[in-house]
Parts: sequence; C-alpha cells; structure tokens
Amino acid sequence: MASSRRLEESNSQEKPPNNFSYERYSISESNSDETAGDEETLLNSHSDQASSNGGEPSTTIDPFVPFDDLPDEDRNILTLRAIAIGLLCGGLVNASNIYLGLKSGWTAGANIFGSIVGFAVLKSCSKYFSGVPILGGAFGPRENNIAQTVATAAGGLSNVFVSAMPALYQLNLMQTPLQDFWRITILTALGAYFGLFFATPLRGFFVIHAARELQLVFPSSYATATTIRSMHLAVDGAHLAKKKMRALSLGFVFATVCRVVSQFAIGIFWDWHPFTWLYLVTGSKAFLGLESWSWFIEWSPAFIGSGMLVGMNVSLSFVGGSLLAWGIIGPFLVHRGIAFGRPATDDYAWDGYMSYSSLAPEFTSPDHPSPRYWLLWPGIACMIAVSFTELACQWRVFLLSGKVLWRGMSRTWARLRKCQRYQEISTDKYDLDDEHEGTAMRTADPAPRNEQVETWMWLPGLIAILFITCIVMKMEFNMPVFEVLLALFLAFFFSFLAIQATGATDITPLTAASKASQVILGATTCGPGWTLLQAQRLNLIGGALSSIGANQSADLTGDFRVGFLLRTSPKLQWFAQSIGTLVAVFLAPSIFVLFSTAYPCILEPSPDSCPFGAPSVSAWRAVAVAVTSPDFTLPATSKWFSIFFAVFGASMVLVRHCLWTGNWEWMRKYHPNMMIISLAFLLPSTHYGTAMTIGASIAWAWHSQSPRTFATFGSAVAAGFMAGEGIGGVVNAALTIMGVDFDKIGTTFLCPAGSC
Repeated sequence: MASSRRLEESNSQEKPPNNFSYERYSISESNSDETAGDEETLLNSHSDQASSNGGEPSTTIDPFVPFDDLPDEDRNILTLRAIAIGLLCGGLVNASNIYLGLKSGWTAGANIFGSIVGFAVLKSCSKYFSGVPILGGAFGPRENNIAQTVATAAGGLSNVFVSAMPALYQLNLMQTPLQDFWRITILTALGAYFGLFFATPLRGFFVIHAARELQLVFPSSYATATTIRSMHLAVDGAHLAKKKMRALSLGFVFATVCRVVSQFAIGIFWDWHPFTWLYLVTGSKAFLGLESWSWFIEWSPAFIGSGMLVGMNVSLSFVGGSLLAWGIIGPFLVHRGIAFGRPATDDYAWDGYMSYSSLAPEFTSPDHPSPRYWLLWPGIACMIAVSFTELACQWRVFLLSGKVLWRGMSRTWARLRKCQRYQEISTDKYDLDDEHEGTAMRTADPAPRNEQVETWMWLPGLIAILFITCIVMKMEFNMPVFEVLLALFLAFFFSFLAIQATGATDITPLTAASKASQVILGATTCGPGWTLLQAQRLNLIGGALSSIGANQSADLTGDFRVGFLLRTSPKLQWFAQSIGTLVAVFLAPSIFVLFSTAYPCILEPSPDSCPFGAPSVSAWRAVAVAVTSPDFTLPATSKWFSIFFAVFGASMVLVRHCLWTGNWEWMRKYHPNMMIISLAFLLPSTHYGTAMTIGASIAWAWHSQSPRTFATFGSAVAAGFMAGEGIGGVVNAALTIMGVDFDKIGTTFLCPAGSC
C-alpha cells in the first residue's frame, strides 16, 4: 500500500494502508493498524497451542522492541529460493501497480503479498524438497523476511511511470517510450539507487535510536512483521499459510480470468451502464444526460479488493467526492454556461450523449473550459493544501527529530574533540539527556556489529551516484548541474519528511513532495534563457528524480523496520534490497513500454477514449504547465473555487487533528478523507469509488459475521484480486500488441453508443 498502498501517492490522507498509495496521492487511513490487530488476533488464537510446544508468545508487545520469541536460524537466509520467490512476487505487483496506477493513480506495496506467498511456497519447499540443494533446507521467519524484502524492492519504482513519465510524452517533450527506453531506465536507476544508498544510514536513526521518542511505529511494516511472526509461531502456521495462499491464488486466478475474458463482452461482464439500459428501454433522453457524467458500475476485482483493504471511510470519501464533483458541481457549471462539453458520438440515435472530460486545446482555455479542466485545479489545490497541512500537524515529530539529531551530532563532535587535544571534554552532558528520559526509553540494536551495513558499502555508492547523476542528466537531458543538484537536494530533504511521516502516520506525502519539487524547480526556470519546452522537461524530470528518491527511501526504511522486529541481519536485507531494486529498474520501464505500445492513448493529452484515466499524469502535467508558462491563466471561477476548496481541505485536516481528540477521538473514523475527495475531482469517472465501496461493504459484512475467517482470508483475497487484475491487464496489453482486436472479436452490447 505501502496504501503502500506503493493512490501518487495513500491512507490517512496520503498513502493507503497495507502500503496502498495514490501515486502514492501515495493515502493511509490506519487500516494497517486494523491489519496488525487482525494478525495479533490470529497469533493469540494460537498462543495456547504454541505454549504447549515450548513457544511463549507475548500477550503484550512493545512495538519498539524486537520480537524475542522467534526460532533461531543458523543457516544462510539470503537464499536463491527466497530471492526467486521475492522477485516473482515483486514482478507481479510491479506490473499490477502500473496497470492500476494508470487506471486511477492507486498503487500497492508488495509487503503482505510477498509475506504470504513467500511463507507458503518456501515452507512447502523445505518440507517436500528437504534433501534437494537450493530448494530444500530449514525455513524460518528471517528467510521469509528476505523474500518479502526482495518483493518490496522489486515491486517498487512504478510511481513515476503512472505520473511524471507519461506527462513528458503528453507534452511532446520526448520521443516514444520504446525509443527512449534506455534514457528512462537510467533515470529510474539514478533515483532508485540514490534512495537506496541514502536510506541505508537512516536505519540507525529512524528505526533504532529515535523510533520510540518520535513514535515511529511504521504501521504497515509492523503489520507485515506481525503477519510473518504469526504464521511462524502458530503450531498450525503451515496450515494457516496454505489456507491464506489458497485464498490468494483463487482471488488471483479469478481476477486474471475476469480481466481477460471481459474484454470480449465488456458491457456484460465488466461495465454495467444502468442509465444506458433505461434509455434503450424507455427512449428517454434524461437517462443519456446521467450517462454522460459516467455514472456506471465497473466490476473491477482490483478496486473491490482495494476497498476491502482501505475500509469504508476511504471508499465513501471517494464516492462522496465523485458525487460532489460529477453529480453536483459539474452539472451546475454546464447548466450555468461556465463549462462546456461536446457530443460523445456522431450517431443520431445517441443524440444528447455528451462528453465532459476533454482536455483538448479548445476545452482548456479560460473562457471555454470543460468540466474536467475546471475541476482539475480545485482537486490539485486541495491535495497540495491537505498534504502540507498533514505535515504541519506532525510538527512535534519534526521538532523531536531535530532535537534527537542535534544531540547525536553534539555527542559525536564531543567525542571527536576528546580524541584530539581536548582530553578533558566529556560527553556526559549529552548522555545525561538520555538518562533523564530513562533507560526504558532506549532501544538496543539487535544486530551485532558484523551484521551491520558497513559505511564503505553505501557511502562510496552515494557519492558516485551524485557525480554520475550530474553527468548523465547533463548529457541525456541537457539538465544544468545546478538543477540536478537542486533536484537531489529536494530528494534528500523530502526523504527525511517522507520517512518521518510514514513512520508516524503510515502516510507517505509524495503529493506534497512532488508538487513542491515542481514548484521550486519551476521558479528556477522561469527567467530568460529558458525555452518553454526545456523548462517543462526539466521540471518533470527533476520532479521525477526527487519523487523516486523520496519514495524509495521511505519504502526501504520501512523494510529495515520489518527486519528490526524480526531480528534479521541488516546487511543481508540490504543485499536483498539491492537485488530487488536492480530488477525493478529494468522491469518497471519495460512494463510501461508494453502498456504505452498497446494503448498509445496513454501518451495523448486528450484522447477521444482511453481505458486509462491516468489522474496522476494530469496533475503532474497541469502543474508543469502552470509553473513554466508565462501566460498561463485559469478560469476565474475555477481559481477562486480552488482557493476556497484548498482552505476548506486544510481546515478539515485541522479539525481531525485538533478537535477530534480525547473523548471525541472516535469521530475520526467518520471524518471525510479530503485527499481522496480531492482525487475524485481529477478522475472523470465515478466507478472506481463505487467498486471500492462494494469491496468495503463486503469486508464490513464479512468481518461482522465472521471476524476470524476475515482475519485469515480477507487481506489474502484482496491482494489476489489486485495482483490478478493487474496481470490480466498485462495479458490484454500483450494480446493487443500481437494484433488481437477485441472490438472485432467481441461485442459491445449494452455499452453506450457501442463503446465502453
């Protein structure tokens, strides 16, 4: 999810639970806490059996202390089988994320998926191939953690391919993804390894020394560690994992088959258009008016699965935002002649069926905007305001972070001086600060010295990346060294913010990071000497570099948090992260090339029709144009409403943080998620929120009737649905490239104007 969910970024207001993320608009509404709770229920349900076999699982767990009830693993845990399973899981999630991200901006992390599949497959290998080299041998929680770590790294780096990269092509700033394959791969590698090398030394600070003081729980990472622990501690852990794996596999196969088969009869098996049906039966043009605003149901397993994970609050916020944007504001704008649409078809039988989602030049002017263009700016403004307000509400975390960092630097400086001529200087005055807070507040690193990541392993790499980035960006993209260094500094700065925010709230604020980067970079390219195309290219590439670095740092620090709880060797985790990242560097661009080749509309700024809404792309492109165009103007009414909506969104965040406290804290679960409401303004379709609400309703009913089975199977089924539909989308893209014409082979029966 990483809600994260890996929407650009999503769950309390930015990166959804279980590593869900809105382009990682990266959300995270503490559904991950619920997941952790469910796994604890599972663990406790087996505690009596475990105790009878010598295990002593804790009934009360300190989230800042490593688990002390896991079995030892004497053999090497960085095994080929763990790496292979991790790469397979990460590859599936990576492909799924690019599909889902281009659809709606949502991506999901591979943590839970990799944990469950890793356990089920590797446990079976250890049992049935015990005498076979490589496949057989003992299997424990730390090897499980290695598989999950590889999966997380291999499943990452997709966010830039559902946001900044398509925006470059929509503005005609590069050639084609296939022609530019090595250029975009190099850009991805530079951002990815900057994030990897930069995150490595931050483990000690954010995971060990400052975690308790700053209350950096990393909820999704904690849920992942608890999931692995529960499966390995339970007496019937293997049986439990088999059941989870069976549920995940069934969900995966069902979703894959649905996505492929539905292409042959999309109006029957996938999209249901009740207003079209009513028009065909009654002939009333009023139903065409409702159909014009894209009010229909899409039976998408991926978004039903995401609804099961993120819960009712996020889902209803999505539907509420869609209703506000496309059911109230949009029709009002058209009725008053403020925004305009165009006929969706030339077929006279469908006269009155309109399209209100055009971003063509004639519909993006201040005097003649489409509803989509008019609503785009309030959505972006509110997203940015909400992101920065959320960060501001974490001021105590940042203040404490500065205090802890200053104390550590002071202690280090004092010891350095003590080693020189100032023998009389002691570090006691700094150590007293720690003693004042009590020894119980300190956390010891469970990894011995020989298992730590050595400085020589990451520091030369970080320095080399800085130099290589400056050279490559200058040669490949004609980006001045100053701009490159500024982009890297922004990646450095926003990595700190992203890690702290993710650890404290499970929210990865990539919306704030990416948009702030674009604004700052735009300010440096607005003077003379810069052509418009050059300024826009550097804005998007620099913003992408900053976003990749910050996202990668947050994800990998979260992985270190899982390893800390499970007492996994940080050095072996680092090697696993490096391997997964290397694969993702080539895999993510390849999948993007596949989709853009099969569906060229992804690269068009305003296609007549496209199966991918790509809201993150629209946001990145809009900000790049706004901060680089000297004569850029907005519709006046949209501008003033954007200001109002941004203030309203920020106020709602303050209400949630400041008013719903103490006895009123229960109100938070009912408080609207303004990030998701803003997202609905960017998506000219309502079916994603509808599908998520269906999934959330299923999860609520299932949990109400059978909490135990939901805790066992709920997240597995949801993960299977999401990964399965993504892979089905990849299969459809491959079939399209091979020349399969679904429109000719299949039928568009029950689709409006013969098109779904």
